[in-house]
Amino acid sequence: MITTEEPRGTAALLVDSRGRYLLHLRDANKPICDPGTWSIPGGDREGAETCREAVERELREETGLTVPLEEFTVVDSVGPDGTKGRIRVYLGAWDGEADELPCPEGIMFRHFDAATLPYLTMCPWTQDVIDLHQAHNPVPPPVPAQVRPGGRARLNLVGVHLYLEQDGKVLLGLRHPDAAFAASTHHFLAGHCEQESAVGCLVREAEEEAGLVIDPAHVELAHVVHMVDEPGGRPRIGMVFRAHRWEGEPVVREPDRCVSWDWWPVDTLPSPIVPYTRAAIDGIRAGRLYSELGWA
Repeated sequence: MITTEEPRGTAALLVDSRGRYLLHLRDANKPICDPGTWSIPGGDREGAETCREAVERELREETGLTVPLEEFTVVDSVGPDGTKGRIRVYLGAWDGEADELPCPEGIMFRHFDAATLPYLTMCPWTQDVIDLHQAHNPVPPPVPAQVRPGGRARLNLVGVHLYLEQDGKVLLGLRHPDAAFAASTHHFLAGHCEQESAVGCLVREAEEEAGLVIDPAHVELAHVVHMVDEPGGRPRIGMVFRAHRWEGEPVVREPDRCVSWDWWPVDTLPSPIVPYTRAAIDGIRAGRLYSELGWA
């Protein structure tokens, strides 16, 4: 039986064995609670759900995870209309890769250690939850990932990128200043492969991000960049596809991620530009199919 005292909101604080918190970057520029901040997964109860039933459902819907949870605390929150509410928070442990989680809502999931949290734009009530957890359960210093050639298998993140060229100019987007990746930096039209082919992903992202219609028959692989940002970091494969034909003119359709699309002469690329974007353009111009970045 649900009582009127039971909070409507629920959330799950997941911590891994290295003491890192799983955080969710919320959409910006939308009429939601705490837009553009890092928070933890969760949501309101529906119908006659208990808080536990709600948080387990929300966790499955937002992350695909089912993990043991225990009640941790209740915090106050403020909705987008200024309405005050309460959130029951549950605590759990999870040691997987944040990049492998589905993200049907918001921007992305990432793990962060305690030392990094002060540099994030945090949802206020999430900060309260983490402060309370650290006060009662001091997290150990982060353990650096071990790097050794031929070590354990590590799944690579696959991204697709669109190379469009006309009249000696290449299409690049200027990322939003609040973008989680490459803020205020020029980059290809790009996206991560979901449950789809790489070319299918490219066609979908072109329409979603810039309103461009591309026939897969007019696409070919132009360059591949295999990269890592730091030793022990998540390896990524960037597949750059050239489209020889397309329909439409590029327009900004996701203003919270990209503020403009512009054509830049390949001889005078803008600055700043994502390093692997420049490497791919240089490789395409030189007739190379493959580049590596960040590997020792």
